[in-house]
Amino acid sequence: MDTTDLTIRRATQADIPAIAALLHQVNDVHADGRPDLFEHGARKYDDRQLARILDDPTGHPVFVAERGGAVTGYAFCQREDFTGPGSNMTDHVTLYIDDICVDERSRGMHIGTALYRHVLDYARATGCHNVTLNAWACNPGAVKFYESLGMSVYKYGMEQVL
Repeated sequence: MDTTDLTIRRATQADIPAIAALLHQVNDVHADGRPDLFEHGARKYDDRQLARILDDPTGHPVFVAERGGAVTGYAFCQREDFTGPGSNMTDHVTLYIDDICVDERSRGMHIGTALYRHVLDYARATGCHNVTLNAWACNPGAVKFYESLGMSVYKYGMEQVL
């Protein structure tokens, strides 16, 4: 699919309604897979929280994909700095993808790939060592997508439900 008419840019306060709608979509995917942890119809951030995140473009960059004037996806990122004393890790900065979503009506159009590549370019340009994210085991399609982009497992999160 051609993405020449796709624009990826920093999110602004004006994007909050569109981002909020996408946050509901992501949440419902997780609620379908883990109803013991996620509530249907909810979302990760309320409008006030979104506004605060968008006001912190250095530590929490948020990018949106826009096509035809409509926001069709987003990537929430967070810089994690492991430099300096007090860490058992080598000095490095990671760009963590906190959340990524493409509108369900626009999936399969390579928008997620374009968003991910934009995030990689941003991470390289800002001196990051790596890009990381978490994927829920109940969403194997997402895991397969991330692997197709070149990501690989670097740690496992485990649980025992009581």
